[in-house]
Amino acid sequence: MGYSNLGFPLETRFLVTGAAGFIGSNIVEALLKMGYKVRGLDNFSTGKKENVDELLIYKNYEFIEGDIRNAETCVKACKNITYILHQAALGSVPRSMIEPVIYEDNNIKGTANILEAARQSGVTRVVYASSSAVYGDSPTLPKVEKEVGNVLSPYALTKMVNEQYGRFYTQSYGLDCIGLRYFNVFGRRQDPSSQYAAVIPKFIQALKAGERVEIYGDGEQSRDFTYIENVIEANLKACLAPHEACGQAYNIAYGERFTVNQMYKLMCQQLDVGIEPQYVALRAGDIKHSLADISKAKNLLGYSPDWSFTTGFGEAVTWYKSNL
Repeated sequence: MGYSNLGFPLETRFLVTGAAGFIGSNIVEALLKMGYKVRGLDNFSTGKKENVDELLIYKNYEFIEGDIRNAETCVKACKNITYILHQAALGSVPRSMIEPVIYEDNNIKGTANILEAARQSGVTRVVYASSSAVYGDSPTLPKVEKEVGNVLSPYALTKMVNEQYGRFYTQSYGLDCIGLRYFNVFGRRQDPSSQYAAVIPKFIQALKAGERVEIYGDGEQSRDFTYIENVIEANLKACLAPHEACGQAYNIAYGERFTVNQMYKLMCQQLDVGIEPQYVALRAGDIKHSLADISKAKNLLGYSPDWSFTTGFGEAVTWYKSNL
């Protein structure tokens, strides 16, 4: 794996926000398996308690049930922490189109609280989750960090504001911050049951139950599907990147794209099913095509993803066969 020998001092202490969620719990698990001390923070608004409970077997794991919208909770969580890996946020473009104000409260105010608590607590660096959604209506492919368009959803807007906060705290307060623009992350523990679930676990769950899936539009929209192991690597390498890399955001993906139709065909092959999908109207706020240029992350963070979509997809389907 691309992050197994990074050589953090064993006294290093990590805070992972959103620790009960899909990405957060996977980061926590990776750190604990490497022997580091980890504190998790989550309010279970979208994360799952079982994602925390199964990791509490590690003596180096401490968990705080709390909300990033509460400044005092953030200060408590940041005490004696070296690095913060800030994953806590409300996801889902469609939900943000319906409930924009709660996205402001969670994703912007919550992130500001974490950054300020980190500054007050002397944290070394904050690595935070951004999103490829910030590219909005930009037609450029592949997506290059400096070329963003007009955002298409409140969710995307909150991530864009997060990046500005990260730049500001780096430049004005000397708190090193690095943003990671995730591209369609998938893998173990991704929840298929939410109304706004990500497409891969949602489709797998439906096909396992013999149900027909809905594909928005014609299915020819494309995505740079990114396996969870690549995201873990990016978070850890961002902690160790030089100071010159801070105050910026980076594309985190594999650098290849597949259409939803291609992904669905591969899924049917792996699950050995032949159910035709139903095509329905496009959703408001969705981006048509997504493909990342990851050269900046390679050059400045040392990011070198090992997991292609097809390799990671096979691992993910195997996990879901046993866990759904």
